[in-house]
Amino acid sequence: MKPGLAKGTRDFTALEVARRRYIINILQKNFELFGFQPLETPSFENLSTLTGKYGEEGDRLIFKILNSGDYTSKVNPQDWEDKNHQKLTSQISDKALRYDLTVPFARFVAMNHNQLIFPFKRYQIQPVWRADRPQKGRFREFYQCDADVVGSESLLQEVDLVQLYLKSFTELGVSVTIHINNRKILSGLAEFAGITDKLIDFTVALDKLDKIGKEGVVKELLERGITQESIDKLDFLFEQSEDSLENLLRLKEKFAGAETGLKGVEELEFVITQSLNLGVDIQNLVFDITLARGLDYYTGAIFEVKSDEVQMGSIGGGGRYDNLTEVFGVKNIPGIGISFGLDRIYLVMEELGLFPEEATSKVEYLFANFGGDETLEALKLIKQLREKGISAELYPESAKIGKQFTYAEKKGIKNLVFLGEEEIKNGNITYKDLEAGEQKTVSLEEFLQS
Repeated sequence: MKPGLAKGTRDFTALEVARRRYIINILQKNFELFGFQPLETPSFENLSTLTGKYGEEGDRLIFKILNSGDYTSKVNPQDWEDKNHQKLTSQISDKALRYDLTVPFARFVAMNHNQLIFPFKRYQIQPVWRADRPQKGRFREFYQCDADVVGSESLLQEVDLVQLYLKSFTELGVSVTIHINNRKILSGLAEFAGITDKLIDFTVALDKLDKIGKEGVVKELLERGITQESIDKLDFLFEQSEDSLENLLRLKEKFAGAETGLKGVEELEFVITQSLNLGVDIQNLVFDITLARGLDYYTGAIFEVKSDEVQMGSIGGGGRYDNLTEVFGVKNIPGIGISFGLDRIYLVMEELGLFPEEATSKVEYLFANFGGDETLEALKLIKQLREKGISAELYPESAKIGKQFTYAEKKGIKNLVFLGEEEIKNGNITYKDLEAGEQKTVSLEEFLQS
């Protein structure tokens, strides 16, 4: 049978792995510069840990793991016959692959809050899995690179995370715009339109604006039971000024007397104003009133980062989640976090040709294999190079030199080294720079010092 990959997954070549590491190394360096500490959690969690945290659509995309052994032994025959998937799932599966890194982090905090020093700042770089429909920039297995702070309600955390985003993307060479909103503003809009009981339906539909457009959002709102009268009240959402602070001032008028909405406006004003005071360009930080983010656990600021030069979905996102640990029985631990989408960042950088030459994994020296005593001398020299942190290898067989040349060129090795009988006798070494096409003979001492 011809082998194949599961949909939404990929193999990574040496070049791709090296480039991914380049991105990760920059993110990890910046995470630690901003005071975040590393954390890793298991690839799978109890199903009960994950369900009910992401909303209806998110729960549907969780990869469930079948129970070991005869997973049908405890199934209710009637549920099986009725094909009641909701009841069957809990009977045949009690584990699932993690959907994101935030909920497992909240579980970790809930389990270990007595040992943690708050505010607790952690970063996490690990794969997650979603049973989504694969398309460009959307995979079923992908890495998230998260930074979260728990135990602080200070809006300075939001300001700091904006700095972290912009510093990291600047170093990667990716021009981005950070779209920012606040869930309290969305609650205020629901109150303004008289659809407070439909807040989740409203935010889920609004979050799809960039995918299905205004007509699609209006259609979905109607399908979710929101009246045309309420939708008309919200029509101003689709006609916003380019001035973020001006849009916030307009909202203040509409939210007169609406405490929750006004609180959201004040919080957002603070974050944007302080960011501008720290030198952030107003073009890079935009108040997006239609930004909703479909995850139910957000309670305050929400972020989404988009590339300015490549048409793609968000390459980063996050927000404040003040109540997430409560579902695990631990109250009063507010949190906020952001995520970098490694796979989409990679695609953007690849399309724009932003990867530097050093973001590749290449062997510096290939030693030609002449057989006999020369092989041992070559191995001794290779050992010395490796001890100096220089990559080197010996061609495994004593083959024709043309074959060894071809191997070096195809593999992208920089230099082919000749340590033959004559070189050993004279204490020299000959090497050819395969990129420049130049060949040199130098003393062994000079070679090792270069």
